[in-house]
Amino acid sequence: MSFTVAIIGRPNVGKSTFFNRLVGMRDAIVDDMSGVTRDRQYGVSEWNGKQFNVIDTGGFVPRSEDVFEAAIREQVKIAIEEASLIVFMVDTVTGITDLDDEVTKLLRRTDKPVILAVNKVDNHQRMLMASEFYSFGFENTFFLSSMTGSGSGELLDCLATFIKEDYENELEGLPKITIVGQPNVGKSSLVNALIGEQRNIVTNIAGTTRDSIHTRYNLFGKDFMLIDTAGVRKKARVMENLEFYSVIRAFKAIDEADVCILMIDAQTGIESQDLAIFRLIQKKKKGVVVLVNKWDLIEKETNTARDMEKVIKRKLEPFSDLPIIFISALNKQRIFRGLETALDVVEKRTKRISTSRLNEFLQETIQRKNPPAHRGNYIQIKYCTQLPLAYPAFVFFCNYPQHIKQPYKNYIENRLREEFDFTGVPIVMFFRKK
Repeated sequence: MSFTVAIIGRPNVGKSTFFNRLVGMRDAIVDDMSGVTRDRQYGVSEWNGKQFNVIDTGGFVPRSEDVFEAAIREQVKIAIEEASLIVFMVDTVTGITDLDDEVTKLLRRTDKPVILAVNKVDNHQRMLMASEFYSFGFENTFFLSSMTGSGSGELLDCLATFIKEDYENELEGLPKITIVGQPNVGKSSLVNALIGEQRNIVTNIAGTTRDSIHTRYNLFGKDFMLIDTAGVRKKARVMENLEFYSVIRAFKAIDEADVCILMIDAQTGIESQDLAIFRLIQKKKKGVVVLVNKWDLIEKETNTARDMEKVIKRKLEPFSDLPIIFISALNKQRIFRGLETALDVVEKRTKRISTSRLNEFLQETIQRKNPPAHRGNYIQIKYCTQLPLAYPAFVFFCNYPQHIKQPYKNYIENRLREEFDFTGVPIVMFFRKK
């Protein structure tokens, strides 16, 4: 499911610091200078086991002549339109300003849930000052310090109550395959080639597909939804509002998918932006197939495909157990093989393994290689079961879960892949005390 949180507010109230706290990285530029976030930042966060997308918008300045501020204002409106929930951030040090009143008026027109985050409340004096923000009348008002993190847990607990997760619904209905990649790698050409009609506008201008397009594919005994997304580009290049709108839609299309087809351009090879999209797919626990498009334009020698596949897998490590297929959407070369493989990965993602079979597997795996002891403590993994989620997730019960090191976890994952064939599917493993 797709749940998107937009952080909005006037410049310099601490939105980017809060964003960094949510997504766990210093990705936004944080500075004392007002309006440093000219761009939007996109990330994925998790709280109480619930995952959601986060958008950090630039500071909202209504009716400004500054071109940047005018652009930011438009993007805030788009963020409000596209978001499932809005975190409206204000600053207790400066108190209520005319700009805060402007944003409040804008938010009163939306039916989306709003959480008011009163920031920079890091001592008793500021807590008293912050109470004036109750006058805005927002039901969910929280006092916090995004710099130190105090108070952010209560806000996130409230936020999580709005996320209704229903894993069973994800397993019902038609399989959904989303095609993602950078602009101009040939996503729309692939859809048109598969369904045999000009469903999408195809030009060599990057970013022609502004929205995600859903197509029901019901041919040759196959029935599923095919979702073509706008190209996801580097944040520095996301300049215009339509681009911003497209990136949010691409995030949502990945959320909807069972399996993502990541298309890369054979001429440029796998780039940092392709890796960023791949990590996002992996983080959202979706199946993945890599299609290397425009293969017809490459001069080939005996091992060209094999060598390129090795390079791609090396860059995708540690998750390199996935199908890579070299295609030409223009010449319809191997495109149906790509589709068959994606449907195969859909099946693998929903595979259920009985507890008895898993525990047989566990005994064989431990006999081959015991977990290394920790400071003389012999580690015993006693039992294993699969969790009832929409993707493969396993829980292992043992006496010292905190002492099982990553190399041994990797060994178990590789054995699971080898034994049960999870090619193209991220696996999640939990180790719990028995």
